[in-house]
Amino acid sequence: MPYTEELKRLIKIVEKTRAERVARKRRGEEFPLMSMEERAEVLKYHPDYGEEGRREIKVGPSKGYRVAHEIVDLLEARSRVDPDAVDLSQIHVETDVLIIGGGGAGTAAALLAEEQGAKVIIATKLRHGDANTMMAEGGIQAAAKMEKDSPYIHYLDVMGGGHFKNVPELVYTLVTQAPDIISWLEGMGLMFSKLPDGRLKTMHGGGTSRKRMHYAADITGIDIMRTIRDEARNRPRISAMEFSPAVELILNEHGHCVGALLYNMETEEYHIVKARAVILATGGCGRLHIQGYMTTNHYGATADGLVLGYRAGVGVCFLHTVQYHPTGAVFPEQLEGFLITEKFRAAGANILNIDGEQFVNEREPRDVEAAAFIRECLVRGKGVPTPTGKLGVWLDSPMIDILHGEGTVEREFPGKFIAHKRFGIDISKEPMLVYPTLHYQNGGLEYNANGETVIPGLFIAGEVSGGVHGENRLMGNSLLDIMVFGRIAGKNAAIYAQEKAKKGKLTLDHVRAYHRELEEAGIVTDRVAPMLLPDYTDPEVRKRQLTAYYVGTLR
Repeated sequence: MPYTEELKRLIKIVEKTRAERVARKRRGEEFPLMSMEERAEVLKYHPDYGEEGRREIKVGPSKGYRVAHEIVDLLEARSRVDPDAVDLSQIHVETDVLIIGGGGAGTAAALLAEEQGAKVIIATKLRHGDANTMMAEGGIQAAAKMEKDSPYIHYLDVMGGGHFKNVPELVYTLVTQAPDIISWLEGMGLMFSKLPDGRLKTMHGGGTSRKRMHYAADITGIDIMRTIRDEARNRPRISAMEFSPAVELILNEHGHCVGALLYNMETEEYHIVKARAVILATGGCGRLHIQGYMTTNHYGATADGLVLGYRAGVGVCFLHTVQYHPTGAVFPEQLEGFLITEKFRAAGANILNIDGEQFVNEREPRDVEAAAFIRECLVRGKGVPTPTGKLGVWLDSPMIDILHGEGTVEREFPGKFIAHKRFGIDISKEPMLVYPTLHYQNGGLEYNANGETVIPGLFIAGEVSGGVHGENRLMGNSLLDIMVFGRIAGKNAAIYAQEKAKKGKLTLDHVRAYHRELEEAGIVTDRVAPMLLPDYTDPEVRKRQLTAYYVGTLR
């Protein structure tokens, strides 16, 4: 729906302050960045900083760690299957490398594993490519132009953004391999946005000290996923099993990971895939709607990999922090949670309250930016009310056309322009209404710079992992993360499959042991995990569908 008459009246207030704000921009006068003390104060309003949203995990390798209730609920759930009822001798298919997850990290892993000579199967919950990678918009960071930039400076930005809690060797790997990723993607045909002379366009992101954000309009993730998916589907040693999520990892008698139990969502059958190495690349947890927040994430982002890896014995880290993207659409209602890329702010759009006032620099790190929005709306009482009773702040996108020329918004942000145009809103002439939305799983399973976990034969990559981003991720480092560590995991898993894989009897003993631990901890629940699909239905329907309460098949 177009803006209501009341919202149009409030937009007039924004328009009254716009000329002076544009003039300040042209003079190079920015709203001041916060001091470290001011950032610490505003972060008190971030959802992560309230203990009421967390509790201790009572079982498993990270027992005692306090994380979101929604994640603990899944980690303390029972398996979807009875391990005593699974016949592990009935192997459906064998492969060198099994990749669980068909997004950016999993597909990049498949390409590198195949280049090592491995036969690869990608098992994905939905279609190959249905992943958070497709939802990523703003860009991918890399110190590729070396104009007053370097991996060293990129490293400092990443560490600072993560509150200097990041795992240093993971950050080092991320930033030093970044320039090669840009070349690799271009070599496969990805069309980054370029200047007339052929050089790649770059821009700032929140928390960056250099312009190193490479992008393809505002659909960078879509273009990356399209490029690598097409490449993977054209390689004969890579095959995909779609609509086949993993419900358990399979270990052997030596404790090595040797496959997975998959559930075919179309035929309602379980299949055993035996592999010499396994890569978990299942993405994040946005569809858990932690603390009730709307989300930018795709339908399958239900923390499946966390459950599978944790139950098998891999610890978790940095899960006490979850990223809320500052600018999720909050109007119109049909777009609630829809990601509004940080690139708008990087291009010059101001953030304003109901009085048309700037109250925060647009390039603060995401956790600071989001917390400032929440404080303005819930504490200072200066949020903009929506017809559905929610609050938001203005993102003054028309400034971009004023600063950079008419048509810039439509040309540089086609995805957002078209999405709002469907509801009668022209974002080149009217501001957008935004509010923080659950966006990224900062933490995850523990791993090292080789993509390895504590379980031999089990590798991980992408959003399911934790450590590289510390307690807060900077814009553009997620697409970089999945490419860098997806490639590393793929290459090393293939080498492991060829040189180190150890044969042994297949077992689900780790599932039996986990069930015993739940019982010993006094945890009684009818909840099962992985969830597979989000719980949006009433309780009775949940028991008949693939959610956290349904076990078995529909037959």
